Amino acid sequence: MDRAARGYPPGDLRVSDADRDRALYELSEAFQVGRITADELEQRSGQVLGARTGKELTAPLADLPLTHSDAARTTALDRDHRVLRTGITLAAGVAAICFAAAAAGNVLSQGPSLQQRELVREFAARQGFPVPPGFPPSPGFDWAGTITPGAVAVLLVVLIIFLRVTRAHRP
Repeated sequence: MDRAARGYPPGDLRVSDADRDRALYELSEAFQVGRITADELEQRSGQVLGARTGKELTAPLADLPLTHSDAARTTALDRDHRVLRTGITLAAGVAAICFAAAAAGNVLSQGPSLQQRELVREFAARQGFPVPPGFPPSPGFDWAGTITPGAVAVLLVVLIIFLRVTRAHRP
């Protein structure tokens, strides 16, 4: 059995508590399926708990096959991440469409009436503010109501692209 395939530190490298816990879990599974007896479980568990290096830790596991639950757990975790990433992508896509529609709706809306625009222009002139031509904006353009949802839509599209690119680079 290739000891490195189990994922423990090789040779004389020190092991962590997490490595010992995982080795104990493997021993427990071997006991549950009948590969080792209760006495062997007790003896090997003592060796695992006292192990300081990868060589000492893998010795009690050397004659046991790799468990399939580790591979199944990794596969399930990958599937969960894929589902989560797909859900986020779909939600971001729907939200991007909604924000883009809000921005487009604001561009196409009627905006303030001509009388309201003239009132704002007169008020600004009385206060001494220079009034540029086209201020307030012509009907159909709401700056904040257009730029904000448009920017959010662009950011959501960037998120979707990021999620798709990172997914493409995963094995």
